[in-house]
Amino acid sequence: MIIIHAEMKVNSELEAEFLETVKELIEASRAEAGNVSYKLLKDTDKDDTYLMVEQWKDQEAVVAHNASTHFQAFVAKAPKYLTAPLMFKLLQVNLSANN
Repeated sequence: MIIIHAEMKVNSELEAEFLETVKELIEASRAEAGNVSYKLLKDTDKDDTYLMVEQWKDQEAVVAHNASTHFQAFVAKAPKYLTAPLMFKLLQVNLSANN
């Protein structure tokens, strides 16, 4: 399983529009065959900061997601809403170590 944490710092004046745009991404991403979970969390310590927490079945699912039209559409719109570069971490779950 692949887990992605994507931190987004959002322009507070465009926050409502950002949330509408990202809602479309979340709904479409959750419908993908390789998606396990796709959630947007708001940071309680950092103003205007959100964390997207994604879980994918495998690397192939991540590749398919990154190539999807809904993800590419969000990537094209994201600079309008973000006040800093997107920060992300890619984690791989080692299932044999977690048993």
